[in-house]
Amino acid sequence: MNTISKIKYIHVLITLSIAFFSCDNNVEEEIPLPIGNEECSTDISFTADVKPVIDTNCIRCHGGNQAPDLRTFEGINANAARVRTQVVSRRMPLGGSLTNEEIELIRCWIDNGALNN
Repeated sequence: MNTISKIKYIHVLITLSIAFFSCDNNVEEEIPLPIGNEECSTDISFTADVKPVIDTNCIRCHGGNQAPDLRTFEGINANAARVRTQVVSRRMPLGGSLTNEEIELIRCWIDNGALNN
């Protein structure tokens, strides 16, 4: 191999190595989702558990000025499927983040029927 071929070969190896390792290190945390409702607690309370998470993380944007309005049980319940999708996919809340426990709490509450308890 001549010198130019060796340099091209080394350049390709370095480029591929950088691409491979950068992809490996930029992976977002995966959220383990239980299969079915059997792993969800049925003791989740809207008032005690879910509403405080929504008030802390969602009301600054969804407090009446931006749809959906999540100030009340009725507003949250009417948009439960949308809330679940946005929270589980981590698209919401914008500018913030929920813990895995908070995501699971909201997901399980909705999967258990989104009761006003």
